[in-house]
Amino acid sequence: MKIHTLSGYIQHIYLVEDSSGLLLLDGCSRADVDNVCKYITQSLERPLTDLKLIVVTHMHPDHAGGAIKLRKRTGAQVASHPKAINWYAGFAGRAAHGIDLLLTWWVANRIGKPRMPIWYNPILAPDITLADNQLLPGFPDWQVMYTPGHTDHDLTLKHIPTRQAYIADVLVQVKGELVPPYPLCHPNQYRESLKKLAQSHIDTFFCAHVPPTKKSDIDFEHVIENAPRKPKNHWHSSKNRIKKKFFNQTREH
Repeated sequence: MKIHTLSGYIQHIYLVEDSSGLLLLDGCSRADVDNVCKYITQSLERPLTDLKLIVVTHMHPDHAGGAIKLRKRTGAQVASHPKAINWYAGFAGRAAHGIDLLLTWWVANRIGKPRMPIWYNPILAPDITLADNQLLPGFPDWQVMYTPGHTDHDLTLKHIPTRQAYIADVLVQVKGELVPPYPLCHPNQYRESLKKLAQSHIDTFFCAHVPPTKKSDIDFEHVIENAPRKPKNHWHSSKNRIKKKFFNQTREH
């Protein structure tokens, strides 16, 4: 088994190569589709049909945006948690999807990337739904861990023989320190997910926005203790700003 690391639009992309074929550990962004295909055909010198499975760890643009286009090009199956299909459902969901697309462009601008087409259908149509502790279809050395908090459907993918895992956005890095991601929609579930990872037999963690990190270098207790107690997302941030402005105006009068 070999994990190839590709530089994505705003995130690391991890492509697994083993005897069963190719496994993409996340759906990347729409802007990454051409590069993933080019890497398979040119760098690995393999046909696109060797990509067998694409896992969407959660529905944000840099993790789900390229999944369906890659499925059309390669014939690979797309897998996700059952709750993923409802993440952007309804009016509020569509609004959140639009905000997340704008945030993706904002991050890209900050790291010097041009604005590229990143829109994708906010309602995922997976071929396979994944449950906690399930082995990945066609890749039995990989096990699913349900690690919600960032969203209500986050997945971690653990390679059992080598004790490595891809945790997507469970941890991000700010000023050199590992911290919870934004948004953090379910803080209580997030703490439980961190405890689950801390107590696991995983030795090395691969993240979407952080270099591979040894478990011994992660102070899980510190992250858990300092994680927000209330949700931090677009809606709560907007509501708090409105309440703060209203309170200040009331005091002025």
